[in-house]
Amino acid sequence: MKRNPLYVVGRIVVIPIFKLLFFYKVKGRHNVPDEGAFIVASNHLSNYDPVLLALTQKRQIFYMAKAELFKNKLLAKLIRTLGAFPVERGAGDGKAINEGEKIVSEGKLLGIFIEGSRSKTGELLRPRSGAAIVSYQMNVPVIPVCITPKDKKVKVFRKVTISWGKPITVEELGIKNGDRQEYRNASNIIMDKIKEMRNEELSLRNGGRDLA
Repeated sequence: MKRNPLYVVGRIVVIPIFKLLFFYKVKGRHNVPDEGAFIVASNHLSNYDPVLLALTQKRQIFYMAKAELFKNKLLAKLIRTLGAFPVERGAGDGKAINEGEKIVSEGKLLGIFIEGSRSKTGELLRPRSGAAIVSYQMNVPVIPVCITPKDKKVKVFRKVTISWGKPITVEELGIKNGDRQEYRNASNIIMDKIKEMRNEELSLRNGGRDLA
């Protein structure tokens, strides 16, 4: 999949900087196929998250971003070039989902922070249904991703692990009719996988002890 030239150059510039600022480790990188549309569903802890995910995959990921960032024309042009698109808070998910479906229809990676907002405590929040809705309506798998920092928050000069899970198909999500309850259940399945990767990483850090 061809990437935007500005995105490629930006990635080359940012990688060495982030390697100095963040001691990040990547797991399951190979779980993302080189071609085809997928939804990347990740937990959300900091403003660094989109960059960390981008640096751990060669394919470009297209993200939803809050509409306020697009008020500055220069900034709007830059972040649009890098793959972001605006989402109006409080206006419902319809417009954002339509834009996401367009990205998926073009065979790209659509990035969705499944919790809908950043976690201030570092704990996983209740999942939203956006990823499940797009997955069902466009019949594309969801790739769960877990960002697991040291001490629950992503900070400079601290270790952080980005774990990429195996794609979850629509059938595995159990969505058949596309109703609200199915979307809730599917969102919980995605979040359970993220939680599983998080607990696995935390268990390794704690000498293999199981964590609740």
